[in-house]
Amino acid sequence: MRTTTNFKLVVGSFLMLFLICSCKNEAKPEKSNTPAATSEVTNTEKQGQAFIEDDVSKPNVLQIAIGSSDHTTLVAAVQAASLENALVNAGPLMVFAPTNAAFDALPAGTVEELLKPENKDALANILKHHVTAGNYDKGFLKKFKKLGQANDQNTTVEVRGDDVYVGGAKIIASIPAGNGIVHVVDKVILPPNQ
Repeated sequence: MRTTTNFKLVVGSFLMLFLICSCKNEAKPEKSNTPAATSEVTNTEKQGQAFIEDDVSKPNVLQIAIGSSDHTTLVAAVQAASLENALVNAGPLMVFAPTNAAFDALPAGTVEELLKPENKDALANILKHHVTAGNYDKGFLKKFKKLGQANDQNTTVEVRGDDVYVGGAKIIASIPAGNGIVHVVDKVILPPNQ
């Protein structure tokens, strides 16, 4: 009788072990050969934070520019230089945003030439010269003489009465953003080496 009991315990133990092992294997999903599982993203131009849709948060500096009919040339330049993702990072960022009229005031053909793919680096340098770290309103900017721009060059800050000029461009409006502030300016700020 003792042999029968030991036999039942051994068989029962093996059955329990088998059940435990088989339960662990059931949770594995099968691989799928559906197109959704095997497809790859082929459009690398539209990846990153800049292309995430968010209707709840306060607009970032890029979204403010995109939403402005006075900044279509600036937006086209940002896209041509592939700088969208840089303008949506957490910041804080101060963007000095030239209006379409400011771009129109450049010598004829300048914008068209800069938008060509072979001039992407020069365009990016100019655009980065319009961005600096911080979130300062126009009044606070009056305390500065120079600002370090995102292209690793400095630009001047000048106060004339109540007006503030950055790199010779007058701040004509300021719009708070979710990741900083957009200062609308009346002139394109060219880096010293341009």
